[in-house]
Amino acid sequence: MASIHHEISIDADVDAVWDAARDVGRLHDRLVPGFVVSTEMLAGEGPPVRRVTFASGMVVDEIIVSIDDARRRLVWTVKEFDHHNGVLQVAKAGEGTRVTWTADILPDALADQVSPAMAQGLALMKAHLEKPLGSS
Repeated sequence: MASIHHEISIDADVDAVWDAARDVGRLHDRLVPGFVVSTEMLAGEGPPVRRVTFASGMVVDEIIVSIDDARRRLVWTVKEFDHHNGVLQVAKAGEGTRVTWTADILPDALADQVSPAMAQGLALMKAHLEKPLGSS
């Protein structure tokens, strides 16, 4: 199984970063605008499911497994993959924030596509969250 791991430092308050990350239905405007263009929460029984439309045009349905406020940890799975376990963890790092994104996926061949996308997503997250208040 492929295991992908990326980290980034963000010059923003840890609570503000976590607040945006835990808002699972608003990836497109609160966390990673430009990487995700639309997030729709789907109605149904069981755990929450969000439909994510990426800037690339790819659309996936993600089951939200856990939103752990105490550990600032979000876990989800992508329904379209044979196996996917995604974890985004937000931690205080000095005056800023450290964001860690890990994904365990099958089939392994998806790693060549998913890893660069994760790195791009984190870079866009950093750019968005480091903007001064009031800028667009």
